[in-house]
Amino acid sequence: MKKSSRHSKITGDFSEAIVLYWLSKHGYECAKIDHTGIDLIARPSSSTDVWGISVKSRSRYVGTEGISITIPIDGFKKAELACRAFKCIPFYAIVVDGGSKVHCFVMSLDVLKEHVTGGGDENRYWNMSQKYLDQYGEDTRIMRFQLNLEHCSWEGQKFAGVELME
Repeated sequence: MKKSSRHSKITGDFSEAIVLYWLSKHGYECAKIDHTGIDLIARPSSSTDVWGISVKSRSRYVGTEGISITIPIDGFKKAELACRAFKCIPFYAIVVDGGSKVHCFVMSLDVLKEHVTGGGDENRYWNMSQKYLDQYGEDTRIMRFQLNLEHCSWEGQKFAGVELME
């Protein structure tokens, strides 16, 4: 399957929107913002704490769903600086579209730092193998949801005389 030339941008926009949707659905006051270091702000209904959320997203081809997500360390500092300016707590959301599932994880930056691995001086890795997905599921500090995708009528269909691609 070939993705569009703007798929990375569209993936980022979708990821921010789905995190906003999920938080809103569960009673969080939240908004998309345009600031270096954070993409969203949110406040749980049960707290006066405000979160500054940096959203990282990837769209994976079928068969590559288990590849880790590279997270640049300089983003940690950018998120911390933005959160200091807005008096909020740094959080990260990771959204991965992998084949038939979209995984979403939301956690504080401190929890993220506990779970990422390796990468030397510039990057860390959020692992997506089943072993790590199971670990994330056991950590009650990580909010997560998963969308299961099913193509109902897309491939092989014709619309206005044009056959739709996979």
